[in-house]
Amino acid sequence: MTTPFRAVPVGDCIHWVGAIDWSIRDFHGYQVNRGSTYNAYLIRGERTVLVDAVKAGFEDEMFARIASVCDPSEIDVVISNHAEMDHSGTLPQVLERVKPSRFLASPLGVKALHAHFGNLGAEAVKDGDTLEVSGGASPLTLKFLETRFLHWPDSMFTYIPEQAFLFSQDAFGMHLASLERFAEALPEHLLDQEAAKYYANILMPFGPMIQKLLARLDEMNLPLATVAPDHGPIWRDRFPRILEAYRRWSSNTLRPKAVVAYDTMWDSTDLMARVVGESLHEGGLEVQLMPLSGSHRSDLATEVLEAGALVVGSPTLNNQAFPTVVEALSYLKGLKPTGRVGGAFGSYGWSGEAVRQVEEALTSMGMELAGSTKTLYVPGGDTLAACHTLGLQVASALQERLAGEPQPA
Repeated sequence: MTTPFRAVPVGDCIHWVGAIDWSIRDFHGYQVNRGSTYNAYLIRGERTVLVDAVKAGFEDEMFARIASVCDPSEIDVVISNHAEMDHSGTLPQVLERVKPSRFLASPLGVKALHAHFGNLGAEAVKDGDTLEVSGGASPLTLKFLETRFLHWPDSMFTYIPEQAFLFSQDAFGMHLASLERFAEALPEHLLDQEAAKYYANILMPFGPMIQKLLARLDEMNLPLATVAPDHGPIWRDRFPRILEAYRRWSSNTLRPKAVVAYDTMWDSTDLMARVVGESLHEGGLEVQLMPLSGSHRSDLATEVLEAGALVVGSPTLNNQAFPTVVEALSYLKGLKPTGRVGGAFGSYGWSGEAVRQVEEALTSMGMELAGSTKTLYVPGGDTLAACHTLGLQVASALQERLAGEPQPA
């Protein structure tokens, strides 16, 4: 019987044999609106190699795609570029069924896989090590490149120099379920949006490490005809676009844009937010208001990625900032959006601690506070004037900062 899932050729002797997850909507706290893929790749040379696996529960789909090319028992080498469970969750089943002669991972990958599953017999390959897949007139070589903290300590790339083909694990990926395997078959705006969201919510904390990796890739001058991540589409002609975006994001290049994130109890803080937003725009900034009652924290992180200013509004509830605001600030702090201009505002009924707590949270993220304001209960004319002033102060501080920074080439 013909297998219901088939492999997709993505290079000379290389097939995509991954799985499509149409239903996932939460990826460890990051809202995935368009599903995802778990990409695995099969290389057919004198040796047959499986690069990465899929999330547990999707092994039947992966094996069916492999079986459309060859009997899975023909796999001689299994490579784990990244030990996170969405790529390694089916490795125990793979190794049991395939019984490869070699199972390879980075030195830290061996440790991580052992911590996840016990001893699977993984063998460490070091940075720069190679593996011959085919020799003779049509050589095929795998070269291993450690990429620590992109985005786990164990992460590594696998590169085929003869085809300029890079398996980049989570780098240059996105959560996007699609039957299209190549980026050029998808709308550019969709790729931009989902790549930014992925970077903001997964890779933003690792900007300095990514800068070093990009510098190393430049130094190595690797030809890159195809870049195959572990999530989302495969890059060919459009790769320079996402590479340039990674240079921009990892260097924390910011735009004249402000995000106003807030929640409200009786619409007082909401009114203040709208006035702050108007004055930020008056000050020459692109402005995005994000009421946290209806905006997910991962969408907030995406908006903050290139924004030079973050202004946060919160009412006070039981001597604390509002729960949605606390959650959003805690989430953002882990992503390390440093170097922005900040501001705080809010309405309170009794004690009014929220604005101070917001200020402290923004300062702890490495943001420069341009001002704050708060009011008892319903904002009157003086308070709204103060909100207007706050927006202008933030806009002025950001414009001044951007004017003093060298522009990216």
